[in-house]
Amino acid sequence: MRKDITLLDGGVGTSLWAKAEEKVAVWRYNLENPAIVQELNLEYLDAGSRIILTNTFGANRIALRGSGYQVKEIVSTGVALTREALAGRAKTAFSVGPLPILLEPYGDLSAEDAYEIFDEQISAGVSEKPDVIVLQTFMDLEMLLIALRAAVKHDLPIFTMMTFTEVGKTMMGNSVQDFVAGVKEFPVEAIGLNCSLGPDKAVPVIGQFRQYTDLPLLFKPNAGKPISDGINDGVEYDVQTFVNDSLPALECDVRYIGGCCGSDPSYIRALRSALQ
Repeated sequence: MRKDITLLDGGVGTSLWAKAEEKVAVWRYNLENPAIVQELNLEYLDAGSRIILTNTFGANRIALRGSGYQVKEIVSTGVALTREALAGRAKTAFSVGPLPILLEPYGDLSAEDAYEIFDEQISAGVSEKPDVIVLQTFMDLEMLLIALRAAVKHDLPIFTMMTFTEVGKTMMGNSVQDFVAGVKEFPVEAIGLNCSLGPDKAVPVIGQFRQYTDLPLLFKPNAGKPISDGINDGVEYDVQTFVNDSLPALECDVRYIGGCCGSDPSYIRALRSALQ
């Protein structure tokens, strides 16, 4: 396989829902069904993933409110499950996503409260010694910068990804150039995009990154792409189409590649075969 490319994993939440009999908030599986979490970790490892996400993406105080669970138990258990399953054979990537409410002035969340919430989640995960912190699927650059402030305290490698529309802007209007400029003050080791788009629409966006940064690039598009016949709307999933549409990202100097929502270990296995 190409020595300059590292395979990431695919979707965590969608893959866990495919395994589970009961569809609940996926962070609950860390305590209620840990076997499927570790089973998925090992399936990605076998498929070729060398950096594998923990099941902690949305496990913050706001999301857990009223659940009866505590952030520390959910997040620390999530990191420990992946680290134990991988046993050093791949890197444990502590996954942190955006908060489910908007910052002021668009919403009611203050920057100070957002920092406290991220600090609680990130500190809980770091206590279980992951290899890297992955801040992903952010749409608001200001929120991402708050999460970065909480992450840099822990002296771990940090990967960061935002999610873009096909015109190269986030839903909050942040451009690729804004993203790159905003994180320059932080010791980020890799930068890129995930979610929202299928690989065909995501490749032109990742192509914009090289104009503004020399950092290694991360590419984790969704498994499928929206389709419409004028009557029915949906998403088209096909592993080989995903691979064929993803490979041009390597011409944009992408160094880390995997999938996001809808992708499972079969997608990573097919990517590995193509790279070989």
